[in-house]
Amino acid sequence: MARRFALPKLVVATHNRGKAGEIATMLSPFGVDIVSAGELGLPAPDETGTTFEDNATLKALAATRASGLPALADDSGLSVHALDHQPGVYSADWEGPTRDAIVAMRRIQDELAKRGVPDTTTARAATFHCVLALAWPDEHLELFHGTCDGSIVWPPRGSGGHGYDPCFQPEGDTRTTAQMSDAEKNAISHRGRAFRMMVEACFR
Repeated sequence: MARRFALPKLVVATHNRGKAGEIATMLSPFGVDIVSAGELGLPAPDETGTTFEDNATLKALAATRASGLPALADDSGLSVHALDHQPGVYSADWEGPTRDAIVAMRRIQDELAKRGVPDTTTARAATFHCVLALAWPDEHLELFHGTCDGSIVWPPRGSGGHGYDPCFQPEGDTRTTAQMSDAEKNAISHRGRAFRMMVEACFR
């Protein structure tokens, strides 16, 4: 049985204002006061884990230990099946020092071409992953893992979303997630699914 969240304040373990705002919007119906790790000046821990669960956990625990408040962290990435599920937990690293998503998308395309992977939906299958870790000050932890299956397309299409969205086409659609409205994307996305699991278990 998941632990219910009944506290007034929650630290979102991110220095990304956009992500903190997105989470605040999703949790707004529950009257939770959201503050980001960036606003509190908390240091970002090194993401040394080898799984999404590892990294989400270490970020959430670092934030709750530093702030004395409950904390929510996410770790997400794209797993391309024909590339031995890379980039996976290293999705942000593939963007290079400038954190440029187009660099990462081009690298995926180059790696697929090097391996002679045909340009078909099945051959270019991929999965977006998001793990949410919700930690309390006593270090109790709840984890939620959402996924979204689809395939890699090239060239990138669409100007919405962020990260790898312009080269990811969800199963059953002809558009990339960057061509969808926020509401359409959140209804099927890995992060949207993980959030719905967490809200159902801990906030309703």
